Amino acid sequence: MTDDRSKGRAVPSGRLSRLGVFGRLAGGVAGGVAAEGARRLARGERPSMGDLLLTPANATRVAEQLSHLRGAAMKLGQMVSMDAGDMLPAELATILARLRDNAHHMPPAQLDKVLAAEWGRDWRRKFAHFQAHPVAAASIGQVHRARLPNGRELAIKVQYPGVAGSIDADVDNVATLLRVSGLLPKELDIAPLLGEAKRQLNEEADYEREAGMLARYRELIGDSPDFVVPAPEPSLTTSRVLAMDFVEGVPVETLETAPQDVRDRVMHNLISLVLRELLDWGLMQTDPNFANYRWQPDTGRLVLLDFGAARPVAAETAAGYRALLMAGLAGDRDAVREAALAVGFLGAAAVERHGPLIDRMIDVILGELNQPGPFDFGDRAFVGVLREQGMEVARDRATWHLPPADTLFTQRKISGTALLAARLKARVDVRAMVAGYQV
Repeated sequence: MTDDRSKGRAVPSGRLSRLGVFGRLAGGVAGGVAAEGARRLARGERPSMGDLLLTPANATRVAEQLSHLRGAAMKLGQMVSMDAGDMLPAELATILARLRDNAHHMPPAQLDKVLAAEWGRDWRRKFAHFQAHPVAAASIGQVHRARLPNGRELAIKVQYPGVAGSIDADVDNVATLLRVSGLLPKELDIAPLLGEAKRQLNEEADYEREAGMLARYRELIGDSPDFVVPAPEPSLTTSRVLAMDFVEGVPVETLETAPQDVRDRVMHNLISLVLRELLDWGLMQTDPNFANYRWQPDTGRLVLLDFGAARPVAAETAAGYRALLMAGLAGDRDAVREAALAVGFLGAAAVERHGPLIDRMIDVILGELNQPGPFDFGDRAFVGVLREQGMEVARDRATWHLPPADTLFTQRKISGTALLAARLKARVDVRAMVAGYQV
C-alpha cells in the first residue's frame, strides 16, 4: 500500500471549503459514535459518551482530516498529542502522532502560484536550483531546498495558502467540536486560552517575525559547540516565505541507537538550554516537536529549527518556575504545592477537593527527582502511578482548571523536552543543573 502523504494535495484555502471539512469531520465522528454505541449496547455494555468518542476509529478520522486542513487545525492537533505526553492512551497517542509527521504537501501548480505572488512570476531566476518536491511538510508550511547562484544552500519555507486568514475560524471550529462532543465541561472558560492560541498561531504565520526571532536566538546561542541555528536570508523572506541556511542533519530520533554517553550529553545540553531560556534569557522556543531538532553525527551538535513559536517569557512566569524548582530541590512538599498554585499548574478547587491525593503525587515526583545521581528518563515506572492518580482528579470535572497561557506554553517546552529525554532513555543529573540556579 502506498503512502499518499508523499503526493501533492491542494490545501483548502477558502473559508467555505475549510468549513466543509469541519462539517464532514463532525458528521464522521457522530457516525462513529453511533456505530460504536450500537456495537457496545449489543454486547450488553453501557458505554459513556467519552468512551464512544475516544475510539481509535474516531481519532484516525480526526487526524486524517486535520492533516488535510493543515494550518491552525492541524497545529492544535499536534499540540494535543505532544502536550498530553504520557497521559494519552497508547492507541490514541500513536494515531495522533501522525500529526507530528509530514503532512500532504502542495502540488506544483499551487506552489508556483504562491511563490509568484511573493517573489514575482520570474522567481525561478533567483536560484541556480530549486527542488520542486519539499524536503518537509508540516502544519503551516512546507520546506524546499534551493541553491543560490553563489552556491549558498538555502531552506525555503513556503506557507500554505489561506492559512493565515483561516486561523481564527479554525480555532473556533476546533473549540466548537470539543464543546459539542462533550469533552469539555460547560463550566470551563476556555475563551482566554482560545484568544491566546489565536495570537500565538497568527504570530507563527508571520514569517518575517520568525526571521527576526531566528536572528535573535542565533545571537543568544553564539558560537556554541553544542547547537547550530541557521541564519535567515532577509532578501528572500516575506510574511509568507522564510529563507534561511540549509543545515544538514538527521532526525533526532536516530540518537536512540547512539551510545549512552552521547544520548546523555545531548539531553544534558538540551535541558541546560531550556533552563537558560526560562531563567536567563527570558525568551523560549515553545514548540518541542521532535521534527524541530536535527542531529549532526559528524559534529556532535543539535540543529535547532522553527522559531515561529519563540516568545518572551513573562518575568512572573520565570519567577514562579524558579520558586517551584527551588521548592522541589529542597524536597518541600508544601512549598511545591504552593508554588504550583501560584504559577497556575494547580487550581484551588483541585487542592481543596483532592488535597491528600495531590500531595501523594507530589511525593512521588519529589522521590524520583531527589534521588542522588543522574535521573533516568528511561525508567517510566512512576509515570503509571502518576497517570492513575491524575486520572482520578481529572474525572472530577468541577476541578478542571486552565493555567495561564504563558505557563501553558512554557510547560509545553518543558514536557516536550522530557518526552524526548524519555525517548532517548537519557540519564541526566537534573538536580545538579537546577542547583546551579540557587540564589
